[in-house]
Amino acid sequence: MNTLLKYTYAGAIIAGAFCMVSCDDFLDTNPDNRATIDNEQKIQNLLVGAYPDHDHIYVAELVSDNIDDYGESNPETERFCEEAWAWKDEKEQDNESLESFWQSSLVSISAANEVLKAIENMPESSSSTLQEAKGEALMCRAYNYFMLANMFCLPYNKAKNDTQLGLPYLTEPETQLNPSYERGNMTDLYNHIQADIEEGLPLVNGSYYTVPKYHFTKRAAYALATRFYLFTEQWEKAVEAATLCLGDQPASMLRNWKGMAQMTQSFDAISNQYINADENANLLLLTSYSAAGLFFGPYRYNSRYSHGKYLAEKEDIRATQLWGGYTSFYVTPKAYAATNLDKTVFWKLPYIFEYTDPVAKIGYYRTVYPTLTTDETLLSRAEAYIMLKQYDKACEDMTMWMHSITKSQVVLTPEIVNEFYNKAKYSYSDKDKMESQLKKHLNPAFTIDAEGSTQENMLQAVLTFRRTETMHLGLRWFDIKRYGIEIPRRVMDASGVPAEQVDFLTKDDLRRALQLPNKVLEAGLERNPR
Repeated sequence: MNTLLKYTYAGAIIAGAFCMVSCDDFLDTNPDNRATIDNEQKIQNLLVGAYPDHDHIYVAELVSDNIDDYGESNPETERFCEEAWAWKDEKEQDNESLESFWQSSLVSISAANEVLKAIENMPESSSSTLQEAKGEALMCRAYNYFMLANMFCLPYNKAKNDTQLGLPYLTEPETQLNPSYERGNMTDLYNHIQADIEEGLPLVNGSYYTVPKYHFTKRAAYALATRFYLFTEQWEKAVEAATLCLGDQPASMLRNWKGMAQMTQSFDAISNQYINADENANLLLLTSYSAAGLFFGPYRYNSRYSHGKYLAEKEDIRATQLWGGYTSFYVTPKAYAATNLDKTVFWKLPYIFEYTDPVAKIGYYRTVYPTLTTDETLLSRAEAYIMLKQYDKACEDMTMWMHSITKSQVVLTPEIVNEFYNKAKYSYSDKDKMESQLKKHLNPAFTIDAEGSTQENMLQAVLTFRRTETMHLGLRWFDIKRYGIEIPRRVMDASGVPAEQVDFLTKDDLRRALQLPNKVLEAGLERNPR
């Protein structure tokens, strides 16, 4: 890390909003004793820090319906995993913990604010390079707040946003040592995010990027806008943004799974190709201190809480779906069934180890992940079309995605989708709330047609496609929140089937807003109700 970033981060961690770090080393330094940011190169260097280096992925997977408990006989699992899976308030910390994600996001927001203030104060602020940097900083701030909101707030709800807790939205560099903040409401939070996106998007260009896929390019900015508009029920705007992202030939922009199937079929080869910056589908890649490559790879690490064979075969990537069976995938999901290990995964995120001391063989787990992709954007457009009841257009997008990831030749129509999903059963029936089936009851805050209708069947399909596309990337949790999908907490028996239900997350459960980290609560920010 260069000197400029080092001291800017120190200031951000002291006074960067509500992260409130207690490191004594920082408290000896005046938070305004910062390096002067007075030229374009320094601005560009500082923008590197506007992207988080810790992620939401593992916690978001643990709290979702992608994970079951395979029992105490499995290898020792870190306690924070148990807390997350059980929707308990976090007491343990880890590189994947909520506290690490929160801290990293707030440092990134602080870096973006430093950039924006510095540009504002520079005489040449209207130069094309600085305007591009301003756009990037605004998109970074919007992205970080959007991700924080979807982890720590209740789902977006037009009827309740004015009364639901938001997050303080910082738009200026912090200059006080112990600032005090109010959380505000969801309406204000999402209005701020939308304002940043809509101001930043026209400015983003990226002419100065050396590796564009690690920054907000124009396509990445449109992908974020698509996700935001979809989540805030602005269906027409979601379609418009997605179309601008995908261009006139969206099929050419999707992930080349067929090409990956022709590669050496090893975890390292496939996972490294998945995050390749030359892959058209990858719009924004982020690096992270994370063991995701171990969690979702051919390893026993923390394997007690896993996406297992039962779940895969009953609900998602090894179940019979509209594309057929799991062998239809170009790169098939891998099932590991060794003693005390039940894990079914796609090879996606690489396992990287960064040595800090090669002799002692100590260091950090790292990974790289695509946080915005064309594939997700295409499915977001399909979902928006469904909400607009433009079912033929939705089927075109869903077919395009399906043909990119599988060998299926089926061309979807609303009639085919209706026939398939009207025959499928719903999970968690009154008779047995642990039983997995292809469908989940949908309980969104917005209005959809009745169960068994074309719209509901189409939503079942696109949510299944999204679950497959975002498997191991943490976004399934966001869809669960948006659609009020209920989840049982199941402990599996030795044969890998549900044996005991220990909890149930209802559609209105307040735990859908994960609790703020302890240090944040201790600093005085209002806690999420329970």
